[in-house]
Amino acid sequence: MKKVLSIIILCISIFTLAQVKTPFTGRRVFDIMKGYSGTGTPHYYLDVKKNGDVFFGYIQVNQANGKETTEEMNAGKYTPNKVMKVQFKKFKETFFVKFNKDKIYLTDEKGNIKSLEGCCSSRESIDKDTCKCESELYE
Repeated sequence: MKKVLSIIILCISIFTLAQVKTPFTGRRVFDIMKGYSGTGTPHYYLDVKKNGDVFFGYIQVNQANGKETTEEMNAGKYTPNKVMKVQFKKFKETFFVKFNKDKIYLTDEKGNIKSLEGCCSSRESIDKDTCKCESELYE
């Protein structure tokens, strides 16, 4: 009986220590690829649950007819510096990201932050060919 109890306590201790603290819990919105007003650009968000599950989603409103399209997907458990694959089925869209407490980054599969023209805001210089693909995370 003592062995069984010891094994149970050991398992609970390992499970407790294995849990990783998330940088935040709750929903944050972001805008990595800069859209322009009236284009119907999706509004992306990520939602980190208390148990460490990370969900990504978007809301898009068609400017012509007002129809709203939404989708949410589970990207797995949070792990610091882990590249997460985001795959939306409705628009057959797949991308990779990593995030921390304040920012989210569009990356390649290996975690290298991308630099693309579509990541430039209208405030950035027109002379720049590419801009770093990152966004603040807004509550």
